[in-house]
Amino acid sequence: MDYLPIFMRLKGERVCVIGGGTIAARKSDLFIQAGAKVEIISPELKGEMARMHQAGLVSWQPTAFEPSLITGSKLVLAATDDQVVNEAVHQAATEMGIAVNIADQTELCDYILPSILQRGPITVAVSTGGRSPTFARHLRVQLEQALPTGLGEVALLLRQLRQQYNPLIEEDERKHFWQNLLNSAFYQTALEGRWDEARQLCAQAFAGHQAPMGEVFLVGAGPGDPDLLTIKALRILQTADVIVYDRLVSEEIINLTRREAERIYVGKSMSNHTLPQEQINQLLVDLAKQGKKVVRLKGGDPYIFGRGAEEQALLREHGVACTVVPGISSASGIAASTGIPLTHRDYAQSVKLVTGHTRQGIVDLDWDCLVDPNQTLVIYMGLSNVEIITRQLMEHGMDPSTPMAVIENGTRANQRVLVTDLAQATEQVARAQIQAPALMMIGKVVQCVEPSVCIDVAASAVTASESVAEVRYG
Repeated sequence: MDYLPIFMRLKGERVCVIGGGTIAARKSDLFIQAGAKVEIISPELKGEMARMHQAGLVSWQPTAFEPSLITGSKLVLAATDDQVVNEAVHQAATEMGIAVNIADQTELCDYILPSILQRGPITVAVSTGGRSPTFARHLRVQLEQALPTGLGEVALLLRQLRQQYNPLIEEDERKHFWQNLLNSAFYQTALEGRWDEARQLCAQAFAGHQAPMGEVFLVGAGPGDPDLLTIKALRILQTADVIVYDRLVSEEIINLTRREAERIYVGKSMSNHTLPQEQINQLLVDLAKQGKKVVRLKGGDPYIFGRGAEEQALLREHGVACTVVPGISSASGIAASTGIPLTHRDYAQSVKLVTGHTRQGIVDLDWDCLVDPNQTLVIYMGLSNVEIITRQLMEHGMDPSTPMAVIENGTRANQRVLVTDLAQATEQVARAQIQAPALMMIGKVVQCVEPSVCIDVAASAVTASESVAEVRYG
């Protein structure tokens, strides 16, 4: 984060703007809207700036810039076409300890002015850190289309209701009361301007209010790409009190959670469990009984090798409400990102999802069932056992030339796709230094892979008889 977004109170404060042209006028208008006393320092005023002065919106010092003119200002902004003046303003403001903005020169800015969307008392600010103000304005237009026009009135109503009911609600229960109210019919009713009905719904909610029992949401985070989160998952993440998350949940997704939420990492890797599963289960129960809205955030889907059913069963046993929010599974997400279909009319009429990690040192799979030339085999968590898996499949009758893909960090920006065959997989995985998390896809469908996503592990080690192109069925 290049700039910390802070809403500053400027009402009645002196703000100096150096420059009398179009850009200076546009920037000054934002300060005027915030209630600042805007003072223009410029030998002349042009166009809109002259009109603003005539209307009494700004005061004007018709002179060239001098450092003494900005003494005592809350903020300073320079928007001139003279770089020497701009740099002099920056130096003077810096020496006086005044935050300064030099228009269109982020390297000379202590603060920046975002693109602003206003809905009554609600202000939404969008910034690209000065990299592309035009793009920030474009995003603001999209937000204007997405945010209902009645939000400002809803905020005003909520302020009145909070003043009325907060003194009657225990302090540690208030957040849950208002959160539950906004998740009820109250919100839509208020948004439609049915104020009396909305007030009645609030009164009814207060009459039935009691110290809350929390709830748990088992949320699938998908395979890693934050854009693959469901809308429901994102909404719940941004209202949760606690996020209990796994190792496979990407940092980008964690950063989408509510800033005030407590984050508890319970990730597991081979022979390294931050918390045993039994303790994770109990943690969810304990947090819910404290009245908290808890998200158990899992990579992929909670019901596909995510132990979601175990956690849900214990929560129900303790009377804790539990909602499952499905996520895009690693298999389906990676199929899309690589171009490898899970089923195909010509190659695979079924798909099997299995886990490839060991139990008591043994990869315990029904190998005979997995050896079917007309199916796609997807293996989760099998990277460390790739040699055992490929050997067992071949020993149970799978053709050594069967296509195989190993995908590291599937769907993410750093995704790597190794395409090989069953016989060469162990050697190729080692040579490519594939790291977890990685998914294996085995079957004829692998030949549908999008060539542009594949890594070329044989660039410096191609044998005389084989090439990566041959491995990829080129």
